[in-house]
Amino acid sequence: MIEQTQAEVISPQLANAIANPLFPTVDSQLRSGKHIAQEHLDHYSFLADFQTELDLFYRRYNVELIRAPEGFFYLRPKATTLIARSVLTELEMLVGKVLCYLYLSPERLAQQGIFTSQEVYDELLNLAEENKLLKVVNQRSAGSDLDKQKLAEKVRAALNRLRRLGMIHQVGDQYSGKFTISEAVFRFGAEVRSGDDPREAQRRLIREGEAANPDSLAATQAMQDPQDKEQLDQDDEMAQLTEEQQ
Repeated sequence: MIEQTQAEVISPQLANAIANPLFPTVDSQLRSGKHIAQEHLDHYSFLADFQTELDLFYRRYNVELIRAPEGFFYLRPKATTLIARSVLTELEMLVGKVLCYLYLSPERLAQQGIFTSQEVYDELLNLAEENKLLKVVNQRSAGSDLDKQKLAEKVRAALNRLRRLGMIHQVGDQYSGKFTISEAVFRFGAEVRSGDDPREAQRRLIREGEAANPDSLAATQAMQDPQDKEQLDQDDEMAQLTEEQQ
């Protein structure tokens, strides 16, 4: 009876999706929080072909398979998700906003889409107040060189976490500091999608501190289990940032 019930629940299309040799890899990536964009051609095509069936599959875990307006796929958990959650830090979200800003910049074409961690750090200092950034690292910061060094390290760590989420792609070896930016960074740019000047809107958000404001962010959450699995939980229409881990 149990086998018959399961057979009735799983449609032939879903069975084909699960039987596909790409499914284990794609499923693992989505559950780990990775965003799958068009540059991942095989995985992206697989999700596009079976989007409806896989969305129904993931809803059993109280998560949704989302296809963003820019085309990339990711899993978005509901409040009752069966997977533990945690959030991105304030600095990680701010770095994500800067990446979105750089993605929209003319420099992306001029540099063949390649940026460095130093460029992100410099742009962050250019767009946001340095003293506020330093207080993210040390509330008592007086602007010492040590605090600035720690901030640079935090920015590199944020980029590494966003890389694991599929926001950027490493270029060269792991020590090069070079990467390209995926359209998945628009998880941090929901506010600029309908603006007349998206880049200027993104610049304003960063300068005004709204990129890290719970009331104005497009909700950017990461899912994390004890093995450091991560999943962004962003609602493009509502801003919310929580400190609670479930």
